[in-house]
Amino acid sequence: MAAVRALVASRLRAASAFAPLHASTPRAALHGSAPRPGARVALVLSGCGVYDGTELHEASAVLVHLSRGGAEVQIFAPDIPQMHVVDHTKGQPSESETRNVLTESARIARGKITDLARLSAANHDAAIFPGGFGAAKNLSTFAADGKDCKVHGDVERVLKEFHAAGKPIGLCCIAPVLAAKVLRGVEVTVGHEQEEGGRWPYAGTAEAIKALGAKHCVKGVTEAHVDQKNKVVTTPAFMCETELHHIHDGIGAMVKKVLELCRK
Repeated sequence: MAAVRALVASRLRAASAFAPLHASTPRAALHGSAPRPGARVALVLSGCGVYDGTELHEASAVLVHLSRGGAEVQIFAPDIPQMHVVDHTKGQPSESETRNVLTESARIARGKITDLARLSAANHDAAIFPGGFGAAKNLSTFAADGKDCKVHGDVERVLKEFHAAGKPIGLCCIAPVLAAKVLRGVEVTVGHEQEEGGRWPYAGTAEAIKALGAKHCVKGVTEAHVDQKNKVVTTPAFMCETELHHIHDGIGAMVKKVLELCRK
């Protein structure tokens, strides 16, 4: 056992030698490779775990499709406390726990993450927001307040900066509510508008999006909607109860359209 403990300790020391949580470089890539020649994309996370942070499968799918598209990715998250912590084995809040959104998001970013306060549209070609309840709990108050929600200040600033610069924004799952709240009259999709026997369990979100002054467009889980005027691209992802590869394909369609808009 002493030998095992020594091995674990040595590996932890080696891991600590890699990039710190608050990346000091202007644009730290996900991996330690040289900058790629493609689009520079900012990925904005909201924690780690579907019920109180970023949906991991969605974040991973975005990263895979961005990698295939030749994009250079930098990951951001706000340095704020989570709304609450959910025990994912029970689906219930853990009343005694507190966690930080930036610290938790760093798990997905393999440690290479930057405070959202430092994100500037001037340094990137596009921004993408995966879903997960963190978008509705940490990046905004939508989970508690619905159409009367507030959006975190830096999230609102980032959305407005990219929009004003004519740079594309991608959002999936519940994250389109952020654009619906901040960008008046934007077109987005969260999938279908009826539950259809449980296939679309969050279909009621479409009505909240309309109440925010946005236009909701019905799309299937493998599709992405492109608001050409506002350069906003959305896809339903886990708003639909379906097989994982369909979620992956829909996110791929969203990422592809975002990268195409970067070239226009």
